[in-house]
Amino acid sequence: MQTVAKKQMTVAEYLEWERLSPTKHEFLAGDVFAMAGGTEMHSLLASTINRELGNRLKGKPCRVYTSDMRLKVEAFDFYAYPDVQVACDPRRFEGDKHDVLLNPKVIVEVLSESTAAWDRGEKFWHYRHIDSFQEYVLVSQDAWLIEHYTRQNNGGWLLDAVEGKDAVLRLPSLGCDIPLADIYGDTDLSPDARPSAVPPSQPNRT
Repeated sequence: MQTVAKKQMTVAEYLEWERLSPTKHEFLAGDVFAMAGGTEMHSLLASTINRELGNRLKGKPCRVYTSDMRLKVEAFDFYAYPDVQVACDPRRFEGDKHDVLLNPKVIVEVLSESTAAWDRGEKFWHYRHIDSFQEYVLVSQDAWLIEHYTRQNNGGWLLDAVEGKDAVLRLPSLGCDIPLADIYGDTDLSPDARPSAVPPSQPNRT
């Protein structure tokens, strides 16, 4: 989660410092941003999605990563920590430490009040400059609701709002489906809960 910029650094300085830091920081254009801790619901949803994807992709040439894996958007030297990301072979990393992923196919972010605008807006804009990136999944904490963006052949992105106890999140780039009941079923959130904010109704465009 984003807070104010901490200090100015080069990419090399950031990576050296970040690898020793007990807390996580994102990096953009020389600015370093501290990430605040998440809620119980945030942690539960992220870990559940990680598990459900891992189970469905077992034996396939794809790997599911938690928020411990850094992501780099090469076009902007933007480093971030998505809640969940999936990369398929051949996977690419920056350097030989395998702690900075370069080519995710699917990125998942669990929305919060403080980060929703950033996740839907500028952060998504940066992510869209990753050539391998095909699907963006934004998970609500206050309703059984997922905003699912898919890259189109014309370069645009199509939004599908997946919601309700009978809904299924379909991820064609990975060849797997996840019922929302498998994502939200272990939470205390009622399937009838209403979202605190209505998601966008129009697809984003690059």
